[in-house]
Amino acid sequence: MINLGHIDSGNAFDFGNISEDYAKFRDVYPEVFFQKIHDLGLCKKEQTVLDLGTGTGVLPRHLARYGAKLIGVDISENQIAQARRLSAGMNIEYIVSPAEKVDFPDKTFDTVMACMCFTYFDKSALLSRLFRMLKDDGRFAIMSLVWLPEESAIAKRSEELVLKYNPAWNGVGYTRAKFDSDGVPTTYGVDMSLGFEVDTSFAFDVFLPFTRETWHGRMRATRGLAASSLTPEKLESFEREHRRFLNEQPESFEVLHSATFCILKKQR
Repeated sequence: MINLGHIDSGNAFDFGNISEDYAKFRDVYPEVFFQKIHDLGLCKKEQTVLDLGTGTGVLPRHLARYGAKLIGVDISENQIAQARRLSAGMNIEYIVSPAEKVDFPDKTFDTVMACMCFTYFDKSALLSRLFRMLKDDGRFAIMSLVWLPEESAIAKRSEELVLKYNPAWNGVGYTRAKFDSDGVPTTYGVDMSLGFEVDTSFAFDVFLPFTRETWHGRMRATRGLAASSLTPEKLESFEREHRRFLNEQPESFEVLHSATFCILKKQR
């Protein structure tokens, strides 16, 4: 279990405890997300790409088609085990390690990615290490994909039910990104004195399709529920109440999400 003071009031969580659910329900990224990565030149043939906080290897598995050498890193052995299972037959390397302790020779990587995980890292330690491991024209892509509860009644009610059973969960209430004067999303908290500059930064909306079952699974596989230290009784109570709510919804529906890309370039 991991404890971070700025995450859920310091309550422990471990995505490795829900690796099977994570593998089944968290692979929700739309095709346009991967196409943007490729179009930005971040994952091309003959490049070497590192994916931090890779989880079950969602990004490497979908980006493998472009021909880059892909390496996924995650702190959880269970997550990496699922990534290896789902990547069988693909030329993807996986490593169990905290992001801040990943160690490769200087100027190894063309691109390093961190999607939906940057908040969990010691940013100063990580950026210093990435500066060394990135090539002179290398880039660090920080990305996120979050639902917008104020524009989706289903997402809003689901958040309310999670908070009923885990009021410390602070992965709620996301809105579209706001950018500071450097072009960095204000929630990312990047120290621009550590050797990087913004190459490009942008956000876009996308509707993602769900069924009652896949949305329930997506909510269950969050830090606020099955990955948290909630008691089995509280988790079961949430599941009963959430399923009752979803049974009142259409069998299939879409939830509006916002994707944010912040691409940092190593300064020479």
